[in-house]
Amino acid sequence: MDGRQGISRRWALLAGVGALTAACMPTGRGATSQATSQAGFRAADPAPRAVPDAGWDAWVEGFKARAAGRGVSPATLSSAFRGAGFLPEVIEKDRNQTEFKRSLEDYLAIAASPERVSLGQQKLNQHGSTLAAIEGRYGVESHVVAAVWGLESFFGTRRGNVPVFSALSTLAYEGRRGAFFESQLLAALRILENGDTTAGNMTGSWAGAMGHTQFIPTSYLEYAVDFTGDGRRDIWSEDPSDALASTAAYLSRSGWTRGLPWGAEVSLPAGFNTGLLGRGKGKSAAQWSALGVTAASGGPVPAGGSIISGGVPAFGVPAFLLTQNFNVILRYNNAENYAIGVGHLSDRLLGRGGIRASFGPDATGMTMADRQELQRRLTAAGFDTEGLDGVIGAKTKAAISGYQASIGLPVTGEPSLELLRRLR
Repeated sequence: MDGRQGISRRWALLAGVGALTAACMPTGRGATSQATSQAGFRAADPAPRAVPDAGWDAWVEGFKARAAGRGVSPATLSSAFRGAGFLPEVIEKDRNQTEFKRSLEDYLAIAASPERVSLGQQKLNQHGSTLAAIEGRYGVESHVVAAVWGLESFFGTRRGNVPVFSALSTLAYEGRRGAFFESQLLAALRILENGDTTAGNMTGSWAGAMGHTQFIPTSYLEYAVDFTGDGRRDIWSEDPSDALASTAAYLSRSGWTRGLPWGAEVSLPAGFNTGLLGRGKGKSAAQWSALGVTAASGGPVPAGGSIISGGVPAFGVPAFLLTQNFNVILRYNNAENYAIGVGHLSDRLLGRGGIRASFGPDATGMTMADRQELQRRLTAAGFDTEGLDGVIGAKTKAAISGYQASIGLPVTGEPSLELLRRLR
């Protein structure tokens, strides 16, 4: 999302409208992210409502003068700001991004949920010829492009409904990242002036990321492509071709190596030196094998790279060997959870299995299986958690609160083994 300036993509994820924002990230965008992972893991929120704000009005007038001085036409400015307004909800989301952070275990449970994997495999079949042609042109595998699509907008079903010009002008006016958002706002005007779409079509995340794969405006200007050949780089269309090709072009120009896996889950031997873990401490496949590292699925490690652990301590939790292509995914969204999520989802779309190692108990002492059982029993007791993924989100906390209130317990909304025992 952010444009390759470095902050983009990653924090777009955090922005979160729909896809995976969850855990951690800003997206869009690159290590500087390019897009803004708004898709998040939640269903789309209602579109925010504009409210009167004299300060925003004055700021917009000043910005229009600056934009006109940089060559933006009066017609474009009029079209962009017709109906635009100040969105306080956008500022609230920007200031509370940490609410979306999740553990890697929770993140992967959502990123590669059965629903997401099933829909993704359908989309791979539906758009197989287009994705194959994109792979042929840009050298980025179809399942990888599809995985980005899946995390960014749930395969196009959650592209965001926030008016981009309202969102970007609100954030630029508010000032916390004023210069960055003003640059995005100016880039959005360039998009409009180029005729790729209309102002009404330019909706997306609260942070201004747009389309099937959530490009922020500067990233769009630099990387978007017209794959269909209709003269427009249309990432907003129901036809995702241009958006998927733009994502492949982004990854390709960031250094993607065709045929190299993003990484793989590995098993570490007893007594392994944990000082060797961490990005930037790469070794060849032969060196890792000599140290007793094996692929979790069996056999030698598939490629060289760095190894990171999915938790602490390093044993009893997943560990991942990460290749250079992992770093390329980070260019799209500079958050480790996001990049692992893309890689893992891409594997699942090919029919490969889930994470083999257990993450173990969380801070409450509950395992994923415990949390799933808690959700199942709460729902059976009449307190619907609206999902059995083991992720303790707002709906599960509300169900816990309802159950606690119904039996006279202090209402905390927090899961616990004692609560699970009561439900049993």
